[in-house]
Amino acid sequence: MSGALDVVGIGNAIVDVISTEDHEFIEAHGLVKGAMTLIDAERAEELYGAMAPAIETSGGSAANTVAGVASFGGQVGYIGKVRDDQLGEVFAHDIGALGVRF
Repeated sequence: MSGALDVVGIGNAIVDVISTEDHEFIEAHGLVKGAMTLIDAERAEELYGAMAPAIETSGGSAANTVAGVASFGGQVGYIGKVRDDQLGEVFAHDIGALGVRF
C-alpha cells in the first residue's frame, strides 16, 4: 500500500468485547445493561476471568468511518494508539485486513 490517501481518520482505537451474560452476572459485577463502559486493565482481567466466551470486534467512530470508505475502494489511513497487548493486536489486525494503512 503506497500512494496518496483519500481519507485519514484520527481517533480512539477501540475493541468492543461482546459477551452474553445473565442478569445475575451483570448485577454481581456492578455493570449497567446495554451500556458501553471504558475500563482499565485490572477490571478487564477480572471480567474476562468471570465471563463466558466473547467476541472481540474493533471499532471507534473514526475507525468505522475509514473502514466504510475502504469498503467502497477508497485509499484510507488511520491514526490511533493501541497498547502492546492482545486487544491492540486484534485492532491492528482488523483494521489492516480491511486495507486501511495504520
